[in-house]
Amino acid sequence: MERVKLQYGLEMSRIVYGMWRLSDDTDTSPAHVQAKIEACLEQGITTLDQADIYGGYEAEEVLGNAFKAAPHLKDKVEIVTKCDIVAPAGRYSDARVKYYDTSAAHIEASVDHSLRLMNIDKIDLLLVHRPDPMMDHEDTARGLESVVKSGKVRTVGVSNFKLHDWTLLQSALDQQLVTNQIELSLGAVDGFTNGDVAYLQERKVPPMAWSPLGGGALMTAQGTELAAVMDRIAGETGVDRAAVAVAWLLAHPARIIPVMGTNNLSRIKGFSDAFKVDMDRQTWFELYTAALGHEVP
Repeated sequence: MERVKLQYGLEMSRIVYGMWRLSDDTDTSPAHVQAKIEACLEQGITTLDQADIYGGYEAEEVLGNAFKAAPHLKDKVEIVTKCDIVAPAGRYSDARVKYYDTSAAHIEASVDHSLRLMNIDKIDLLLVHRPDPMMDHEDTARGLESVVKSGKVRTVGVSNFKLHDWTLLQSALDQQLVTNQIELSLGAVDGFTNGDVAYLQERKVPPMAWSPLGGGALMTAQGTELAAVMDRIAGETGVDRAAVAVAWLLAHPARIIPVMGTNNLSRIKGFSDAFKVDMDRQTWFELYTAALGHEVP
């Protein structure tokens, strides 16, 4: 599978396996998680996307149990995780309200938790999960620089940031932010015209795309023009709608990296079907037009 080069020598697989629902599976055994990872590796998908909050702060440990049972897998993958969301669950069950904490102390503590829970020595990419309206960007930068200098984290980035959030944090950082994980899909196309993608593309920063299937809505929609176009293209290629939706993102010159999340092993095995779809410019705009609900101006 194609690889995407980010800064500081970090490479990621062009499709990433998202582990948001990992701890929600009926089978969270190390063997079953290992089977999912191996299904990804067979396709050249080597990058795993986590967050401390996933599964009520449990998903990282589920992955860590798999690594403990099969430690050889750790050398075959890149680990992405996130921090800054504090919700009344798990180790933060005493929190009075859901809030964001981008303080250096919280970042450093979160990294230590993630390393221990995932049973790894280094995080390849740490993302600030959500923009914090109370962010002290200099303190946040100190925390990010600290975990990099300590060797616990290889690179840092952000998630769900607007360009002004990005520039504020970057202004205090010596380390370059290497990506912004944002919502992009045929069900969420605003990022292609509101500056989210253009800002990153101008700086040669590959965006990561969360929820590339619109939270599953693109797979289940019926009676819409978009569903009809997706089904036609899927039928012509011999794939499913998911492959068409992901191929649409892959075709963009910004080098978008879709983050695919599912617990269904057969669907995981089909992630690479997206590369079977011939997504020329007219096909891309046909899907875009259907997603907009009207032709482009």
